[in-house]
Amino acid sequence: MTRRLTFRPALTLKGRKFFGPLRGWAGKPVHPPLTDIPIAAYVIAAAFDVISAIWKTASWSQEMFHAAGWVMIAGAVVSLGAALTGYWDWLKSSPKGTQIRRTINAHAWTMLTVTALVLINIVIRIGAWDDLSTPVGLAVFSVVIAGLVAIGATIGGSLVFDYGFDVRTAGDHPVYHPSEIDLLPGQKPPPKD
Repeated sequence: MTRRLTFRPALTLKGRKFFGPLRGWAGKPVHPPLTDIPIAAYVIAAAFDVISAIWKTASWSQEMFHAAGWVMIAGAVVSLGAALTGYWDWLKSSPKGTQIRRTINAHAWTMLTVTALVLINIVIRIGAWDDLSTPVGLAVFSVVIAGLVAIGATIGGSLVFDYGFDVRTAGDHPVYHPSEIDLLPGQKPPPKD
């Protein structure tokens, strides 16, 4: 029987080296999954704001404005964890004077700028909370934030996919071994007969 739908090795922590609570395990770092929520939140908030600003007379326009605000707040809260774990990766893994360090710095400054803009956006939004739709200027501001977060995410993705920064496998690459059994981190495939 061929194992076509098994994924246990991808979820296990057994056999993986632990680097600490802010860095995670080999093959399971903490920073990348935390970044997904703010990135998605800021893009979704921008979409909600644009929809609300365009259809400002619709009965649901204020609901879209409020939804954008709550999504923006959720993204900002999770971004604190992303910033902390990213800082720890920078501190522990990036040698000074390297292209990696320069790229991490560009990524970090872009994302810190995004976070500052998000906080300003939230303050403005709270001041306009009773409006019936997203003010056009605030919608434009949210789109700028979404664009900047996309640029920051692209720079961060480049660290992994272009430079292989801080990519640590669990020790073996079992996905490339033909085997009918799940190979967990650190396990070797059975000998061929």
